[in-house]
Amino acid sequence: MNEALALAAEAAAADEVPIGAVVVDSDGNVIGRGRNTREGADDPLGHAELHAIAEAARAVGDWRLVGTTMIVTLEPCAMCAGALVNARVRRVVWAADDPKAGGMSSVYAIGVDGKLNHTIICEAGTLADRSTALLQAFFGARRGANRS
Repeated sequence: MNEALALAAEAAAADEVPIGAVVVDSDGNVIGRGRNTREGADDPLGHAELHAIAEAARAVGDWRLVGTTMIVTLEPCAMCAGALVNARVRRVVWAADDPKAGGMSSVYAIGVDGKLNHTIICEAGTLADRSTALLQAFFGARRGANRS
């Protein structure tokens, strides 16, 4: 999670929503990394999770990421949860819940409810305070800038 948080801080420094993600293999080796890039790339698909999934798939030479774990600083949205199902990621660990757009627990249960062809093991709350602090600082600064 510390590496995902470092990627989230990089995103914030680039004026992106501070979300970072890594994919680790069954031995705990990082095989994919990502951070949000939507604003700078004008790309609605520029989510940290999608970047990490794509890099991991290139690293293993297969779109199936069987046996891997995604570690991400915010609960994945519905789009990213769907991508995690399609990539066959075994487990997702996230820091902060997303009560407005959470795709795996808070709002939806994509990949968790057993309705799709692949089920993901989920774990929430790892270093949630650090992720929440990053997000609050980022959005607090943006709200402050919009008041000027």
